[in-house]
Amino acid sequence: MVSANREMVVYCFDTLIAHYNSDEEAPLPAFEDGQHPLFVTWKKVANGGEPRLRGCIGTLEARGLINGFRDYALTSALRDRRFPPIQAKELPSLECTVSILVDYENAENFLDWEVGKHGIIIEFTDPNNSRLSATYLPEVAAHEGWTNIEAIDSLVRKAGYNGAITESLRKRIQLTRYQSTLFTMPYSEYVTYVKTTRGSPPAIAGAAK
Repeated sequence: MVSANREMVVYCFDTLIAHYNSDEEAPLPAFEDGQHPLFVTWKKVANGGEPRLRGCIGTLEARGLINGFRDYALTSALRDRRFPPIQAKELPSLECTVSILVDYENAENFLDWEVGKHGIIIEFTDPNNSRLSATYLPEVAAHEGWTNIEAIDSLVRKAGYNGAITESLRKRIQLTRYQSTLFTMPYSEYVTYVKTTRGSPPAIAGAAK
């Protein structure tokens, strides 16, 4: 099984920095390609507090890892509609997590999954007959301290449903569970890695603005 690793996170940082440097080419990635669903998550640490989400986008369908991490490193940093685009000056306070999704299973019901172990995809039809869906990665519910039902109800809202969440609505949910491997690295470790492996720190246009 392919596992998320340091080189994948390095490639995401490389890709974002190349964008800030007027779309120069990022260094070639130091990991093998393959086809897997994947996500890229950016968080920002401010004033020594808990890292706060700054962007997270990926795909539940298998993608080539190299193209996928390149595309979603930028999409999650610059085009997550929940947040303004990440600016170069924010880089020192960023951390990046890459996730590779594995072991998709159809659950028996909306409670047939384990907090802290499974990511979940829900699909359901609202009273207007609109088909809605959303996902949370495996670490989300545990980080938020949610029960299974609290996570489900939050995910129903994330899917775009604003009506009353009833037991009958929950029972109509089709749930797919999955697991992931992930790797997280703060920008400071990325800089150390680049200095060690390439001989000099990354140069970033606009980081001092």
